Order: sequence, then structure tokens, then C-alpha cells
Amino acid sequence: GWTVSMGIRFNWREMQYHDASVGRRGRPCSMSAQFNDIFTELESWYGGERGQYLLRQLREALRPHLENAFGYHILQIGPLRGEDLMGECRINHHIQACDRAGERVSLLCSAGEIPLESDSVDVVIAHHSLEFADNPHQVLRELQRVLTPQGQLLILGFNPLSLSGMLNRARAVPKASPWRAHSPVSVSRLSDWLHLLGFEVLEASHLYTLPPLGSGRIRRVTQSIDAWCVEHKLPIGGVYLQRAVKQVVGQNRPRSMLRRHGEKLIDLAVPKPKIAPSPAPSAPSRNPGSIARNAAGEVLH
Repeated sequence: GWTVSMGIRFNWREMQYHDASVGRRGRPCSMSAQFNDIFTELESWYGGERGQYLLRQLREALRPHLENAFGYHILQIGPLRGEDLMGECRINHHIQACDRAGERVSLLCSAGEIPLESDSVDVVIAHHSLEFADNPHQVLRELQRVLTPQGQLLILGFNPLSLSGMLNRARAVPKASPWRAHSPVSVSRLSDWLHLLGFEVLEASHLYTLPPLGSGRIRRVTQSIDAWCVEHKLPIGGVYLQRAVKQVVGQNRPRSMLRRHGEKLIDLAVPKPKIAPSPAPSAPSRNPGSIARNAAGEVLH
């Protein structure tokens, strides 16, 4: 049963989509070790022709949001280590976080336990962070915690309601397959979760409806169809970009699980404006107790 879907050559007979809200309670929120084989295949695919095609679409979709972003810190977090999606952002301090070490990784952590202070990051790009987490709800809570008020959350994930996703959903999966644990979250379900956390949910974009196929005229036709679907915002693309903004809430902020265990969180420094020195007091116009007189010598009262 080897087929090509999303342009990724997996054995889709070993893959099945599950409801992301089922069977999660009490499970840890880290990326499970069973996903390592999947991550290796995904990183290899993203490095290939079709993966690079999707990355170009992702960067193009992210560009208007990143160009208008402001602040001091931007965080990209997810299981893939090779690609930087923050390049179009004018924010100076870029942080790439992953639970596996890599050349581009500057913060080693899981998406469900981010060792950063609350309200410290201005923009978060979550690249496949939810669908490969044992507890996606906890991941969203952590992303909400570290974002500053009015901070942007940009979530990238596989769309289970895409053409390829619905086809693969009906196929049986062997119990031993690591893909049984893959649980992509639909845009509608993700929107519900974001509303519960107090986010303002904005537009979603759908990308990669068709992978680039063939060459010459066939390639141009498939790319034109794909571009048309993206331009007209058809919700059938294989990957989505969901944007949300953290709203200002009350003073009861969630505590990090790391802090509950006594671990220290990283305090991201924010440059403070320089304070101009106070001007020196002006000298008195006359000595205390002196008598003021006019030109005729008369005392002024």
C-alpha cells in the first residue's frame, strides 16, 4: 500500500487519524519517542523538492503577518529542526525551540513545558506542535502563557479534512505503527480550543492542495490549480495556517509546570528606554533676604 499523499511517500495503510480530544487525560505533554521515526521522515521530506515547495508556500503565507509584527522576541517551536520560518520577521531576537538537539535549535524543550517566563514572547510560530503532542491542550496552554498580551500565535498543521486527509482517514492502521499516535487537529476544533483560552481567532489559510506533479505543462497546470485554491481560500489544502491573538485577561496567570517543580524559568530581557538626566535646578535670581528696588531706589513690595 505505498501511495503518495501530500507528496510524502509513506505507507498510508499504516496511518489513521484519531480525534485529538480522545484518550489524552493524564498523559504527559512531551513529544513521544514513538514519533522519532515520523520526524526523521518528515525532515527528509521537507528537505526534498515537494517539501521545499510547501516551505515556500508557508513563508509566503507567513510574510504579511511577520512583516507587521513588532516586539522583542519571536519563538518558533515544533518537532522539526531544519527549517527557519522566522526569516521575514523584523523582530531581532529569534528563538528556535525543539525537544531534539539540532544546529538551528537554540532552546531545547518540549512544546508542553516551555522554560520561558509568562508574557515574554511577542510572536509564536507553532510548526506541527499540536498533532505530535501527547497532550495538545497543554501545549496550547503553554503557548498562551508565554505570549505577551496582544501577541500573535501562528499555528501550522496538517489538515485532516483535506482531500488527502479524508482519503487516508478511512484506512486501517496496524497496532504497531507509530502513525497510530498521529492526531492532526482540524481548524474548527482548534478554533474552539483557542476561544476557550481567550484568544481572538482570526483567519485561517489553507495551502498545498495539490503537490507539484510531473514536469513541463503538467507541472504548470498543477501549480496553477494549487495557487487558485490558495487564492480563493478553499479549505481543502493539506496544511493550514491558523492565526490568533492573545487577549488581555485578568491577573490570574497560569503557572508553568516547570515552576511548580521548582525549576527556574528564563527571563527574556526587554530593552528599557534610556532615562534622560534631570536638569540641574536653576540658580536663584537674587540672594534670599535681599531687598528689591526700582531704578529710583524705591523699595518694591
